[in-house]
Amino acid sequence: MHKRTAPHCERNKQPILEKLAVYFKYSSQVLEIGSGTGQHAVYFANHLPHLHWHTSDMPENHSSIHAWINESQLNNISPPVEFTIGCDPWPNIKVNAVFTANTTHIMQPEDARTMMELVAENLPEDGIFCQYGPMKIGGEYTSESNRKFDQTLKASGFGGIRSLDELKKWGNKMQLAEKIPMPANNFLLVWKMKK
Repeated sequence: MHKRTAPHCERNKQPILEKLAVYFKYSSQVLEIGSGTGQHAVYFANHLPHLHWHTSDMPENHSSIHAWINESQLNNISPPVEFTIGCDPWPNIKVNAVFTANTTHIMQPEDARTMMELVAENLPEDGIFCQYGPMKIGGEYTSESNRKFDQTLKASGFGGIRSLDELKKWGNKMQLAEKIPMPANNFLLVWKMKK
């Protein structure tokens, strides 16, 4: 097993943790969509012991996630399940919270839409979805660096930075409870199920 490290995870893990400690305070079972290297999962599970953290990702990322989990020896984190948005069904895991970071702009638009719809369909009434990453607000980039980043993403075959209006439309069974500015021109979006 090969443990990978992503520099951006090291930079953003503490600011994200501070918000998750607030918004996941009453949650117990969290599904992370796109656990990547596994860094976030281990860091958050270690600092939020009241949560059980369920990791998921494409199979090619499982080795690193396993390596991080095995090294941590935490008992409130589960090994990754195979979950590729647009290919796999929603995992057979009962959760009341969902987290994803830096996935929405990597996905193709149709997969980003599918993710929003799946989360809305599978969260319980009191469920919370925390979504981290760059967003366009009112159809506009929030910084010049994000505009350039979006060009790079699209040139590399990725879907690109999504508009908040798109996400609201796609996840219309949820309401956006908070839009929190985060470091490096990112946001943490906090979605709750509509009553």
